Amino acid sequence: MTAKRVRESDFDEETLDLFDGGGVPPAGGGARAETVLAGPRQSGSRTAGGAGRGAKKAATKQAAKASRDRKAVEPKQAASEKTRARKAAPKKALPERKRAGKGESETAAAEEAAASSPDAAAPAGAGTSPAPRPRKKRNGRNAEQLAKGQREISISEFFTKNRHLLGFDNPTKALLTTVKEAVDNSLDACEDAGVLPVIRVEARQTAENRYKAVIEDNGPGIVRAQIPKIFGKLLYGSKFHTLKQSRGQQGIGISAAGMYGQLTTGKPVVITSRTGPRAAARRFEVKINTRKNEPIVTDEREVDWPVEHGTRVEIELEAIHKRGRRSIDDYLEQTAVANPHLELTYVDPGGDEIRYPRVIDELPAEARAIKPHPYGVELGALLALAHESRSRNLRGFLQEEFSRVGPRVADEILEKAMLSPSVKPRRLKRDQAEQLLTGIGKTRIMNPPTNCLSPIGAEELEAGLRKVVEADFFAAVSRKPAVYRGNPFLVEAALAWGVADMGGDDLAVLHRFANRVPLQYQQGACAMTKAVLGTAWKGYGLHQARGALPAGPLVVLVHIASAWVPFTSESKEAVASYTEILKEIKLALQDCGRRLGRHIRQGKRQAEAVKKRDYIASYIPHIGAALREILGLSEKREQQIVTTLTDTLERSRKF
Repeated sequence: MTAKRVRESDFDEETLDLFDGGGVPPAGGGARAETVLAGPRQSGSRTAGGAGRGAKKAATKQAAKASRDRKAVEPKQAASEKTRARKAAPKKALPERKRAGKGESETAAAEEAAASSPDAAAPAGAGTSPAPRPRKKRNGRNAEQLAKGQREISISEFFTKNRHLLGFDNPTKALLTTVKEAVDNSLDACEDAGVLPVIRVEARQTAENRYKAVIEDNGPGIVRAQIPKIFGKLLYGSKFHTLKQSRGQQGIGISAAGMYGQLTTGKPVVITSRTGPRAAARRFEVKINTRKNEPIVTDEREVDWPVEHGTRVEIELEAIHKRGRRSIDDYLEQTAVANPHLELTYVDPGGDEIRYPRVIDELPAEARAIKPHPYGVELGALLALAHESRSRNLRGFLQEEFSRVGPRVADEILEKAMLSPSVKPRRLKRDQAEQLLTGIGKTRIMNPPTNCLSPIGAEELEAGLRKVVEADFFAAVSRKPAVYRGNPFLVEAALAWGVADMGGDDLAVLHRFANRVPLQYQQGACAMTKAVLGTAWKGYGLHQARGALPAGPLVVLVHIASAWVPFTSESKEAVASYTEILKEIKLALQDCGRRLGRHIRQGKRQAEAVKKRDYIASYIPHIGAALREILGLSEKREQQIVTTLTDTLERSRKF
């Protein structure tokens, strides 16, 4: 068989381009070119084979020469264009080639020629590289397999991974948080027992970036059975279910500090406690099983401890000690301000001892637990209270479960809710609870009682501030109780002006307190900061840039006391910005600001008077000399005149 004659018109444009670049013709148009170049392979047609090989050899040489020329001119451009074309085109596997006879080869060549003709539609992906291996199908899991991997997460396991929520963001903050939680517990225990608190705090460095915090108090002590649970179980305490002012609220703090120490050093919390002079002192070493949120007592024994009653806590942890703002020193100093009845001793890592003596010898008023107020209850909580109530009817349920609800108020609520007083609380349905909640909102109810609060007091707050701040002027105010979401709260504010070591261009220093506890972090997110920034201090004679604290030698203190402080997070570092709280803080600041304004204006008047007096006093000797010359007075008489004029100037009301 004679070889087919190769003509340029037999090739499509893509095949010619590939031949110019020295490439291998792809499927589609290139397939026809391969068939034409090689021809059908048959035995006994040497002429056809030789002609085919000659044509192929010539075409290969020509393609190689063209490729070298093009690569010498634009090597990078050609490579990138080929790469983009190869990636952009859909991948399609090349058709399998089979050896065929004459008839089959001619038929295949005819079909390929027809497919590559200009009139025929070229298949998508023609001229592409072979498709990659198919991706292995992902084997999914069924519901039973997913269920095997699901389990309950304990609260301690959660906070192990999210310890930043509790204030253990970094080693510097961790040491402060540990001391803070222990001191708060000591103060609450002493006040509940009616004991004037005496607390000793030590921070000992045991290794590089490792410290041991030791806090000892003279409180009532802890009974033996409760020690492992208090220090080795998160969300365990006596304050969460009572509605009264207290420093702790959730039962997390001290156990979380022990958990952090265990995570960073592997060492347990060491507790020594004694409940009375006749009771034996017991020493515990406690760890936390974070998977189960249960305590693990690694050691327990009786020890000799020369105190009548109290508790001593030792926690070793990875930490960094620093001084200045947001340090242990700063926290303890502010604690002494907010608790003037406290006697506090602090021994820093260098061995230096700092004492904060007691200012007053009386405990603050005792806070008493109250029932929730109807205005603060929500639908879900109302249903839960009703279903757990032992009251026989709704009328009795309202009087027993809520404060400020007597028989008359209960009847008015039920009348406006259009509910029968005989409805049993345990059978209360959701739509009936909604009606009851609507009736509560339409009824005027007295504010909750305020004996659940224990404020510092204006005089005590000023005395505490004077203990640690040296200044020229002090002012303090304690507002009347108010209510947010049915929870009573009270705002107190104080300021000191003319503070030593502060210049006129320095920004004021803000101290924030919640239930007598200093708040050290997240100042920008706190309602107290927003209220201070929103107060017009320029009206009181101070300089204030927009969105900044006032400038001057000023210290501002804000304290909020509440049965339930609305903290923004579990770390208790900032107070939420409720409208009622912001309003009360601003009113307290304005009261202090008016007193400060009067002091500043009076000081300016006095300064002007002194300036005028000094100006006049400078002329008195000249007046005496002039009178001596005019009247011919003696020197002694001149001195008498000068003395008389000076005394008259001093006694002048104007000056």
